[in-house]
Amino acid sequence: MRAICLGGGPAGLYFGISLKLRDPSAEVVVLERNKPDDTFGWGVVLSDETLQNLEANDPVSAAEIRKNFAYWDDMALIYKGQKTVSSGHGFCGIGRKRLLMILQARARELGVDLQFETEVQAASTYQEDYDLVVACDGLNSKTRMEFQDTFQPDVDVRKCQFIWLGTHQKFDDAFTFIFEKTDKGWLWVHAYQFDDDTATFIVECSQQTFDNYGFGDITQQETIAICEEVFKDHLDGHSLMTNANHIRGSAWIKFPRVLCETWHHENVVLLGDAAATAHFSIGSGTKLALESAISLADHVHAEHDISKAFEKYEDARRLEVLRLQSAARNSLEWFEDVERYLDLDPVQLNYSMLTRSQRISHENLRERDPAWLASAEKWFMEQSGAGANGPARAPMFAPFQLRDMKLENRVVVSPMAQYKAVEGTPTDWHLIHYGERAKGGAGLVYTEMTCVSDDGRITPGCPGLYAPEHEAAWKRLTDFVHAETDAKICCQIGHAGRKGSTRIGWEGMDKPLTEGNWPIYSASAIAWSDENATPIAATRADMDRIRDEFVASAEMADRAGFDMIELHAAHGYFISSFISPLSNTRDDEFGGSLENRMRYPLEVFAAMRAVWPADKPMSVRISASDWAGDDGVTPEEAVKIAAMFEAAGADIIDVSAGQTSTEGKPVYGRMFQTPFSDRIRNEGGIKTMAVGNIYEADHVNSILMAGRADLVCLARPHLADPYWTLREGAAIGDRHAKWPLPYEAGRDQMWRLADRAAEMEKV
Repeated sequence: MRAICLGGGPAGLYFGISLKLRDPSAEVVVLERNKPDDTFGWGVVLSDETLQNLEANDPVSAAEIRKNFAYWDDMALIYKGQKTVSSGHGFCGIGRKRLLMILQARARELGVDLQFETEVQAASTYQEDYDLVVACDGLNSKTRMEFQDTFQPDVDVRKCQFIWLGTHQKFDDAFTFIFEKTDKGWLWVHAYQFDDDTATFIVECSQQTFDNYGFGDITQQETIAICEEVFKDHLDGHSLMTNANHIRGSAWIKFPRVLCETWHHENVVLLGDAAATAHFSIGSGTKLALESAISLADHVHAEHDISKAFEKYEDARRLEVLRLQSAARNSLEWFEDVERYLDLDPVQLNYSMLTRSQRISHENLRERDPAWLASAEKWFMEQSGAGANGPARAPMFAPFQLRDMKLENRVVVSPMAQYKAVEGTPTDWHLIHYGERAKGGAGLVYTEMTCVSDDGRITPGCPGLYAPEHEAAWKRLTDFVHAETDAKICCQIGHAGRKGSTRIGWEGMDKPLTEGNWPIYSASAIAWSDENATPIAATRADMDRIRDEFVASAEMADRAGFDMIELHAAHGYFISSFISPLSNTRDDEFGGSLENRMRYPLEVFAAMRAVWPADKPMSVRISASDWAGDDGVTPEEAVKIAAMFEAAGADIIDVSAGQTSTEGKPVYGRMFQTPFSDRIRNEGGIKTMAVGNIYEADHVNSILMAGRADLVCLARPHLADPYWTLREGAAIGDRHAKWPLPYEAGRDQMWRLADRAAEMEKV
């Protein structure tokens, strides 16, 4: 085997080491344009897990690396003059130059041919002379560009500017994040020790702050002088240093997130940053490079067919790389948007920062630093009005109040269509379905969308609030909920619009009825799909009639005993059809600009709010994104939409997304819609509810504690388990939930079993 590595960074060196360990007869050449002791950047970070992987692969170099590590267990946030520290994180740092020296020495010892100050040519130049060409030529890989038709790279240059500096100031007690506000904007620092005398000091800022300072037009030394002044209280008289003197002008850069469709072409393979990048805020770039080098060496050694070796290498590494890139993306996006969080209390900001990548969850934080998390939970309960002397509980069990409605906790049973109504009238199914979920411990229970008219129904099985018998049936249900539980109940009121006159869910979602269809209305005469009927574009008279039907339903909801109502302005139904430009192409005062498209939804909301009692809250469900790029409603617009409803009197915004057009292309995942709630809450200062693939107490507690929503809605988990709140509370050790008296024996058994399971996990 003759192999050549194009690039002498950690990836190329460690691949050479790893291949020689497996096949001492292999000929491995590493080409590097710089001198052996040149390096750019300061320290690198590795986790305990990565160190273990290095030790399993090559104990000799791993032992030398360990000798040179600076270890820390803490993370510190310095913000508004307050330092918040949490522990249990297990990281270590080493100087990049020192790491390269160790790997160079080990590579030479194993017989790798290291050729420095050698300009690397195009990868194709080496293909005939070598069995394997490893392109580890970094972020700006020439090889990736040479074969871009095969690799199909996607390079996403991100928003923030950063500069990589060093200092002799000590940060040996923690990985430290510092935020400072100046008259030109916020700057923040990622700082960590990597040897006895030196720390990495990365300064980052938004493009706006960068432009305000004119960093792009001044020298590195002028930049350093500004940063020294901004962060003087944290440098203790020490200066900042650059080792990028080879760069003329500004050394600031934007992070390029690299993804490639494939990592190999003929006998050429990408490794390290050439194949995929991970943002420095989670310290995984070097980890990816080293662990991918091990995997590539494994498969090249095991397989005689180089193509099969490459395929197995990609199969083995792609999922892990994507996972790390996903976590890194979450982290870098948090920093890109961090200015929206800088009004949070330091406790909540620190929690938000610690959980930003979604790799650290609420209960994982409890394992790492139970004392700090307990103090944060106590803070959250006190902020929620539970009182300083109340029991320690997770955020999901904190009380919450909207107007005069007081909720026992922050868990909400989301609206879920049952398709069990008869001529719009709820049946015993609804009594038992909603009654069980109210008994199950959730603070707030929603009805499914309840329709304002017979021709406003989605399906023949949908319930309504447009006839006396509907009101009576709902009152029977609310009376039960109020008499037997502490839950509150909300009626979601809506009109199906162009998605109406369809079959019940399990007979064909959004499919038109086979017979007995009724007229349907929308903002414009645009059918939901090729199968669905074209709706009637609502005239002013139609709009008046439907508005008055919403008002009548709100009045009925009050008489029926509901604690709260919600205007359904999402998911492509009638009100939503006015908001989205994908369904509203009107050329009158109700179409065109966002202000015009919002005119009728706000009119309906105001009319409902006027008849709904002042002491009872009212919410609005919106689709915060059409998932259709700039052609539809965008998350940026959603903040404005939420603000308009709040200004009209909405107490909280129920933040969903999509289902507004068949053109939408949603990106699914756990908690996938929570970022929309986060943005509306923290940019707009508006109370929100988060929804969307939330299914664990960990999710709920993380969302609430980080300030991403005020209430958390769960749908499918409550279909599977009406007692989800009580069960999850028992599993995380909460012993303060109120159970129905007849069920207390079951509660006691559940608590004992949960305690036993927790003890077994410790063994």
